[in-house]
Amino acid sequence: MSIVVKMRKQDAVLWDSPVADGYGGHTFDAPVQIRCRWDDEQTLVLDENGNEVVSGATVYPDRTPTKGTDGWGYMYEGTLASIAGVNTDPRAVDGARKILIVGKVPSLKNKAKKLLRIVKLK
Repeated sequence: MSIVVKMRKQDAVLWDSPVADGYGGHTFDAPVQIRCRWDDEQTLVLDENGNEVVSGATVYPDRTPTKGTDGWGYMYEGTLASIAGVNTDPRAVDGARKILIVGKVPSLKNKAKKLLRIVKLK
């Protein structure tokens, strides 16, 4: 088992693929529970438009988030059970954070299974 897999000891909830609903809101894929490493740290990053923004957390998830037609989704540190009863809109979940940027680094042997995925959150 690689170090990338071993370091993912935390749970998170991921809302993927935001799509504008035509009424000023968004719809998201159903939330899924994932494994990750979650580091609360402030870093200065460039967003997709080249603007400097402060990221409040760096997450190393077990899958690559999917970008929707209206940007990236949201992540929450915790389990699906801890947010049970909350509607599927992550903006209604206290502690859910917007994904700013997503990156990935292949292993030295360039095996797609062993990607280090890096997600910066608002």
